Amino acid sequence: MLCNLYPYFISETLCEVNNLWSEPAQLQEITTRSKFHTLLTMGKLELLQTLKKDDGRVWNVAWHPKGDAFASCGEDKSIRIWAKDMLGKWSNKFVLTEGHKRTIRQVAWSPCGNYLASASFDATTSIWDNHGGEFECNATLEGHENEVKSVAWSRSGQLLATCSRDKSVWIWEVAGDDEYDCGAVLNAHSQDVKKVLFHPERDLLASASYDNTIKLYRDDPSDEDWLCCGTLTGHESTVWSISFEGNGKRLASCSDDHTVKIWKDYPPGNPEGVATEDGDSTWKCVCTLSGEHTRTIYDISWCPQTGLIATACGDDAIRVFKEDEGSDSNAPSFSLLCAVDRAHNQDVNCVAWNPAVAGLLASCSDDGEIKVWNFVDT
Repeated sequence: MLCNLYPYFISETLCEVNNLWSEPAQLQEITTRSKFHTLLTMGKLELLQTLKKDDGRVWNVAWHPKGDAFASCGEDKSIRIWAKDMLGKWSNKFVLTEGHKRTIRQVAWSPCGNYLASASFDATTSIWDNHGGEFECNATLEGHENEVKSVAWSRSGQLLATCSRDKSVWIWEVAGDDEYDCGAVLNAHSQDVKKVLFHPERDLLASASYDNTIKLYRDDPSDEDWLCCGTLTGHESTVWSISFEGNGKRLASCSDDHTVKIWKDYPPGNPEGVATEDGDSTWKCVCTLSGEHTRTIYDISWCPQTGLIATACGDDAIRVFKEDEGSDSNAPSFSLLCAVDRAHNQDVNCVAWNPAVAGLLASCSDDGEIKVWNFVDT
């Protein structure tokens, strides 16, 4: 039985979402249905399409908020925008090549979908605007001393966060007219910062680092600055990625220690009696998933509609987990629904659930391929 498909509505706080993909496909892409081995438990990932990329590894894929397109980036210093053609196949609509001089590590759409941010190893972050179906790089954010590893927009679209190998996290404020002001430089980590991600419902920022920790930050209204309001410890090696649950009440993290951890938000006055300090929530690890991954887990994605968790691993596999029905929210349990062995021919760098179509998943890899999957209940 196929997963239910229903719309996921995005708050459009800055601008209307335009149909960016009405132009016919400009580049022909190779589509294949490759063979792969699925370790079947209670579901499976069906491969819908394989997209060949020109050169080098693909680091990241990011769905447009409407779910009808996605962006990819990688080693070839370019960004590609993908959408369906007239035959219903994903095809390459745009190639953006002018923004960066080195590898592009991550891309992120603004909540309204009309802006795309790209983080690069050239130590800059570029902001791309869509003007009548054409993308133009209208802002370049500079300040990091080394490679920028990740970029993320806040829910309102008024804030942007970046992080770098220079151990810092920067928060940028949208000033209008393609201008962005640095609002804070945060130096809470002691090592390379791998990922930044805003909470889906409030201006809370999370960052994951090579120092084995996750940091949480919030705005301090007393001095109009940002402060570190929490440190999550428990991983024994680099924390590569993080993903909030759809309602923001929990956070999933993945690590070089081959585990996934689930962290729960305990706000002040919580009925469980978990202690809090200075009016801030306490985030507590309530579950550790271990024994399923054999190498580094590079990415994790928590589906906002279904609650499924997908992981991207250095053993070339993609795995999908689901929370067990009736499990205690303070000590939840998760089961492996399926594992696709050899989902890619090399390390899987990224997995991303579609924000509008339940069960639709995109992945990318060191093998230079992007794949689109559909999760099916069995």
